[in-house]
Amino acid sequence: MEGLAMLRQLIGQLQDLLELNASHPPLPTSSPFSLVLPQQLPHAQPFHSHQRHRWCFLGIDDNSDDCSDLVMAAGKFKSFKMLEPLKPPPTKKCRKEQSRGKSSVTTCTAEVMELQIWKDFPDDLFEAVIARLPISTFFRFRSVCRRWNSLLTSQSFSQHCDQVPQASPWFYTITHENVNSGAMYDPSSKKWHHPTISTLPTEKLVLPVASAGGLVCFLSIDHSNFYVCNPLTRSFKELPAPSVKVLSRVAVGMTLNGKSTTAGYKILWVGCDGEYEIYDSMKNSWIRPGNMPAKIKLPLSLNFSSQAVSVGSTLHFMRSYPEGIVTYNIVTGVWEQFIIPSPRHLTDHTLAEYDGRIMLVGLLTKNAATCVCIWELQKMTLLWKEVDRMPNLWCLDFYGKHVGMTCLGNKSLLMLSLRSRHMNRLVTYNIASREWLKVPWCVMPHGKKRQPIACGTAFHPCLAALA
Repeated sequence: MEGLAMLRQLIGQLQDLLELNASHPPLPTSSPFSLVLPQQLPHAQPFHSHQRHRWCFLGIDDNSDDCSDLVMAAGKFKSFKMLEPLKPPPTKKCRKEQSRGKSSVTTCTAEVMELQIWKDFPDDLFEAVIARLPISTFFRFRSVCRRWNSLLTSQSFSQHCDQVPQASPWFYTITHENVNSGAMYDPSSKKWHHPTISTLPTEKLVLPVASAGGLVCFLSIDHSNFYVCNPLTRSFKELPAPSVKVLSRVAVGMTLNGKSTTAGYKILWVGCDGEYEIYDSMKNSWIRPGNMPAKIKLPLSLNFSSQAVSVGSTLHFMRSYPEGIVTYNIVTGVWEQFIIPSPRHLTDHTLAEYDGRIMLVGLLTKNAATCVCIWELQKMTLLWKEVDRMPNLWCLDFYGKHVGMTCLGNKSLLMLSLRSRHMNRLVTYNIASREWLKVPWCVMPHGKKRQPIACGTAFHPCLAALA
């Protein structure tokens, strides 16, 4: 009891000293115990001026006889905190350390969620989500695992893809310096992709000539071989050789039998002399229906710079003499021709299609001025009506220059290659929104040199399309 009385006397003296100096006493470095202010205690109530300081003595020497664990002075105090002797007060963490701690907690939580939720995620719902992802993500998710890669051959996944609205067309192009490797342009992300289709022959030049349902039709430069391929999934097929040996240039068109490639597709080639054949993917053979009717004037004088346009089951081909359009209905097997005079001062031009309407895009050159114009075919009068033209500021770049144009895609979104001696430019034109945009240069992977585009075609990307 004597030791306890001495401690109480010491506490009273310290409290009197605090009241006189209005400050906290320094902590002795040699003290066998630590002092803790009530303000430092958790959930401590605010102190008022009339309250006296209360002290908690922690870590008293175990050799004390009368006070073994804890002594509370200056009244009863229920809340106190025990600290290790001479332990410095906690310091405030910086924001980086706090965020690092939070991120580690978040990462652990995400891993737990993956184990508990994703392992039981329904397969049908999983395929429905994957089918609705942007097409550009396909290049990444295909390499995630074998299961994701196997979706391409899944019948249920194909059904989900058929339910997704048709995506904006992409463009498959061939460059002048890499004729046996293609470059795909995605207008939504404004990025070029460089797929490797190892199944295409390398000993001969193969060019894209038509497309339908996510598939692209290729024709060898000697017109002897046809190939069909999905540039995204590399689904590939070499078609049987045509029954007729094609010696002259041909125009090629492609249509679907239904809404997707699961119902099959047909490919038509036609020559200037009137010979033509049709390939049926369901039969995997070429069919020669017969001769072209006498009402179609021969030779056709086809405009080979203009790709065929498909509206429903009807293919449209452009002819130079007489000026107009020749059509063939794949279902009924009926040929038709329409004499349609071209606009004046028209040079390079090609057919296009938008929402079932036949469009014409071409260069209008008068004196030293050149401009790209868009026309729409009026069904009642069978005349071309101008509906839009390239901005005047862009056309000024062509002034006084001999400009050539190649249309690389004619399905609602056009890609035009405009070139002259000192200029090479790629632009896209959206027929629906009437928007002109410049296309970034095509640069091969790990390279810096710009690749001029030689030819190409538009196609609607589809992961489920099988050749």
